[in-house]
Amino acid sequence: MDAHVSFTLNGKPLAVVTDPARPLLEVLREDLHLTGTKFGCGEGACRACTVLIDGEPEASCLTPIGSVKGKSVLTIEGLEQNGRLHPIQEAFLAEGAFQCGYCTAGMIMSVLGVTRQNPDATEQQIFAELDRHICRCGSYMKYRAAVRRAEALTQIEKRRA
Repeated sequence: MDAHVSFTLNGKPLAVVTDPARPLLEVLREDLHLTGTKFGCGEGACRACTVLIDGEPEASCLTPIGSVKGKSVLTIEGLEQNGRLHPIQEAFLAEGAFQCGYCTAGMIMSVLGVTRQNPDATEQQIFAELDRHICRCGSYMKYRAAVRRAEALTQIEKRRA
């Protein structure tokens, strides 16, 4: 039976009427046409579908839409601010940290989640989160370089503020 599910999506209040057991990923992609979050395995193992739910990186393929009621969901589409990419996105682009790009959005969301949870996160802590992802192209070294660049860009942004 369908239910009314209200939550915040990319900073804006939203309500959907759907089966509360449907995966969040399915609602994002099929109903809301936010296709930046990718379907990889449907089992939470590859992490291509990572979004932030109340700031925590979560596999949206395993998250029932009903469980996000009253919560905040952030997808890759919600990172752009005032026409500018987020510093983590800029770093991934500058480092060419992708080949096919399929897992990139999930990795970016994971890096963001770790750094928002702990602004003083070490590279090892960030890399531990990235190690949960499966990149079929094997671009892991470029992802690590992008994390290092993102840390530098973030420090520059903090000094400007």
